[in-house]
Amino acid sequence: MTRPAISFWFEFASTYSYLSAMRIETLAAKRGVDIDWRPFLLGPIFAELGWSTSPFNIQPAKGAYMWRDMERQCELLSLPLSRPEPFPQNGIKAARIAWCLRGGEWIGGFVRAVYTAEFGQRQDISDPAFLASVLVDIGAPARDIMERIETGEVKAALRAEVEEAKRLGIFGAPGFVTPDGELFWGNDRLEDALEWAHRRAG
Repeated sequence: MTRPAISFWFEFASTYSYLSAMRIETLAAKRGVDIDWRPFLLGPIFAELGWSTSPFNIQPAKGAYMWRDMERQCELLSLPLSRPEPFPQNGIKAARIAWCLRGGEWIGGFVRAVYTAEFGQRQDISDPAFLASVLVDIGAPARDIMERIETGEVKAALRAEVEEAKRLGIFGAPGFVTPDGELFWGNDRLEDALEWAHRRAG
């Protein structure tokens, strides 16, 4: 029997990805589902639609709703929330680091630490010193990773992830893709994605 799995597509500038990242490992473990962590960038996808920023900035009413909804959801999940400035944050370097850590022991801890700093403490996640400190805190080889993310290999790999996201039909974050190609979009579909993956494994 094939072990259930889902791909978790997340963007560090995404508010709702924050909610999913903080709970996905616990929920997946309960359902016996493996996680394939897939950091990517929404900027290039939005740019093809003619957007130069988050749709939550483009549509003020939608943005106001989102921030109020985040307040409710964070209260329910006992998560801190402090709106970052600027929004959206530049998460390119953080995404490159996450790509380097994917499949290893540090990925979950790194992702959660970055999201908590960004949306819970209003820290600048584009700051290399901050990112290096997170790597040190989780026990990862900070110097090696910070050097690696500036290589052409890693930059190209993250661009390839964006292209793969587009191929899969991903248009926002978080997205969850099961091995049979089903796409679930949004934090409120995380449980559905896990259940689908669990039932379809075999």
